[in-house]
Amino acid sequence: MKVAWLFPGQGAQSVGMGQKLFASSKAARAVFEAADRALGEPLSAMIFEGPEDALTRTANAQPAIVTTSIAVLEAVRERFPALPAPSFAAGHSLGEYSALVAAKALSFDDAVRLVRARGRAMQEAVPEGVGAMAAIMGLDGAVLRTICAKAAEETGEVVSCANFNAPGQVVIAGTQKAVARASELASAEKGKAIPLKVSAPFHCALMAPAAKAVATELSAVNVGDFVFPVVANVDAEPNVSKERVKELLVAQVDGAVLWEQAVLRMKAEGVTHALELGPGKVLAGLVKRIAKDVKVLSVGDPESLESVGAFLEIPAP
Repeated sequence: MKVAWLFPGQGAQSVGMGQKLFASSKAARAVFEAADRALGEPLSAMIFEGPEDALTRTANAQPAIVTTSIAVLEAVRERFPALPAPSFAAGHSLGEYSALVAAKALSFDDAVRLVRARGRAMQEAVPEGVGAMAAIMGLDGAVLRTICAKAAEETGEVVSCANFNAPGQVVIAGTQKAVARASELASAEKGKAIPLKVSAPFHCALMAPAAKAVATELSAVNVGDFVFPVVANVDAEPNVSKERVKELLVAQVDGAVLWEQAVLRMKAEGVTHALELGPGKVLAGLVKRIAKDVKVLSVGDPESLESVGAFLEIPAP
């Protein structure tokens, strides 16, 4: 059995996530308390009580999801002391920070502060109402790259593939005009375009100012030695070089998320099982579409936590 740990990205947040683990797990509770100290504010109260519109704001959602994901991981480790390290970890966009914390490359405190700054920078990079994102269903990634290039040329504005999530599911991002034109071209090719309710056009060239801001924030952070590889979003390659962490995280801000390719790379390396650690079950659904024979268990509450032992064939204490 070869195992991967997967960590969700923005959009997975929901009011009340992690609250049952906070109540039942001393290790999880310590993570939420550490986040509050690191940010100097009661983030955990917003996670547990909302309001939803505040939690959904990018600058709040990002540290909230990282906090909940690491709280879930620590609760699993607490419940199953014999839990072995995975062969790989990977995170979808924001989730890469959680994966780096799990692999000991980033400290939790640094990660929470980084993603708070990252969220603010991404929100501020593009004025509200200028950008857009759309999910394109039913078309190949290579076809969509061509469509985006054509739409960008026709409009003179930015649009590109932002997330290669699964076969036939690619998200595009850019200006409203260019995304609308690319959506029209995709529809003409029998694809289905679904506009996304987002606060900014993530993972495209419009995020260049945010990438610079993230680089500045990262410059003051120490990167530690990896205890297992993290498959990076921007190249879908396993990384254990602490010298590369900062450049990969900066490139990720305005570069495409190669999630489908990352999952296929882990499968090619022999991964058979994966734990989705954190809120929601989005990644389990994507993996099912990418590599049906890789089994995924989504863990986000005390009930699902109890299934980890049987799923990974490890003894409970």
